[in-house]
Amino acid sequence: MKRRWIVAATVCLLACGGAVWTCGALLVAPRREPVGEPPLDLPVTALAFNDAGGRTIRGWFAQGVPGEGAVLLLHGVRADRTAMLGRARWLHSQGYSVMLIDFQSAGESDGDAITLGYREADDAVRALSWIRQRLPRERIAVAGTSMGGAAILLARPPLRAEALVIEQVYPTIDEAVRDRIDLHLGHAFSFVAPVLLRTMSWHLGFGPEALRPIDHVDGLIGPTLFVAGEKDKHVTLAQSMALYARAGGKKELWVVPGARHVDLYAFDTQEWRTQVGGFLQRNLRNNDEDSVPVR
Repeated sequence: MKRRWIVAATVCLLACGGAVWTCGALLVAPRREPVGEPPLDLPVTALAFNDAGGRTIRGWFAQGVPGEGAVLLLHGVRADRTAMLGRARWLHSQGYSVMLIDFQSAGESDGDAITLGYREADDAVRALSWIRQRLPRERIAVAGTSMGGAAILLARPPLRAEALVIEQVYPTIDEAVRDRIDLHLGHAFSFVAPVLLRTMSWHLGFGPEALRPIDHVDGLIGPTLFVAGEKDKHVTLAQSMALYARAGGKKELWVVPGARHVDLYAFDTQEWRTQVGGFLQRNLRNNDEDSVPVR
């Protein structure tokens, strides 16, 4: 009987370990697929550049009205540039130049793993450099949702943009994984979190300490708008407030009433245009003659 119990326990442990390993692999698996033809209502041209590992990063660029500013848009996890099209269309209609990219391992960009902001941070740095070279006299904002916002905060060196928009960003990957397990499996399964984080480390080659946006938020350069969902359970309001409180420099906060972890532009399009559009207007279209792009 004792031997049978040991065998059963061993099989159970191996099965659980295999399940957690598989979950870790699925969480960071690439999501590469064609994004389709360029939208007919947004005059984009294709672009490409290489990241630090030689992977090709692809995207779109739409020229706006000279002197009206530009916005680099960064999508969230398991998405691609098309997730930012609603924002891009409206911003372009307001005269802004817009740039949309597929992060490494997403959409049509190369890559073998989603890294939840780690390698994506380099994509953000190089994308900003690309648009800065294309539009050297424009004031530029970078706007990122979820993982896109994490990439902004994890970027090294810090992004030198005239404005930043950070939407619904996790403060640490430990909290993000724990919250999702509690949300989908229940608190009784919280013990899975450290095991899952360890398997993710094995898959990616770096540990959870590399994915702590809150440790870098005090080094932001330029005005920053933080956007949080009031009822977000993936990135709780308390976590967003902690991120905002720790941020340095000029900062603003917009809490979206009733919003969960969703596309906030689609959730309340008019208010997004008012809040984010107003922030961009104030920081990219400053009439002060002494105001020049950040270098």
